[in-house]
This record gives sequence, structure tokens and C-alpha cells, in this order.
Amino acid sequence: QVRLVESGGGLVKAGDSLRLSCSASGRTLSRYVAGWFRQAPGKEREFVATISWSGGNTAYADSVKGRFTISRDNAENEVYLQMNSLKPEDTAVYYCAADPSPNTFRVLTTKDMYDYWGQGTQVTVSS
Repeated sequence: QVRLVESGGGLVKAGDSLRLSCSASGRTLSRYVAGWFRQAPGKEREFVATISWSGGNTAYADSVKGRFTISRDNAENEVYLQMNSLKPEDTAVYYCAADPSPNTFRVLTTKDMYDYWGQGTQVTVSS
């Protein structure tokens, strides 16, 4: 069983940056593909970014490509989401997710494929 806890959310202005962290406990994340998703009020939870357990493969939603960067530190059992040039439309609750993977370069962009989720952290971007 993997327990995920997100942190780093907050209230920022458009153009600012934030770095979200996802800390894992219970098991090492080193063999888990990880992802970030977000959910705005009244909307479906949507994919943001994903990273293979090796860190060698990543994928991003078109809406954040070039502005957000996902990374991980398996020694620290953490996954990060660096968010730059934030826009008001980035406002949402951001969730970390993980799923065991035997494949070094596997990434997952579909929320239904993930077994483990954090409780979320709120990101609010004012204009």
C-alpha cells in the first residue's frame, strides 16, 4: 500500500511559479509510474503530467506543455511538479497518483489506470 501526500499549493498571481511535491510512504516509489492530475470546480479530473519510474520518460497535457515540468527523486520517495508562468485557468485541486509498473519507460495519462491517489492540494491563480 502506497500513501501519497501532496504539498506546495497556494494562492499566486498570474505569471508566478509554484512547485508541488508528492511524498510517498508505505512503499518505495521507485517501481511506480507517477502522475499529476487536476480538477477544477464543476469539471472532470484531467491529466497534467506523468513520469516513468526511471524518470526517463515523461508526457504532458498540451495545456501545460512548456510551462510545467514533472520530475522525481526515487531516493527521497518524492515526485515534483514545477509550474511556471501560471495562468488563472490553472486554478484547480492538484492530485498526485501512482501505479506499480514493471516497465522502465511506462507512462500513464489516464486517471483510471492509477491505483493510488493523494488527497490533493489547492492551487489558485489570480489574474
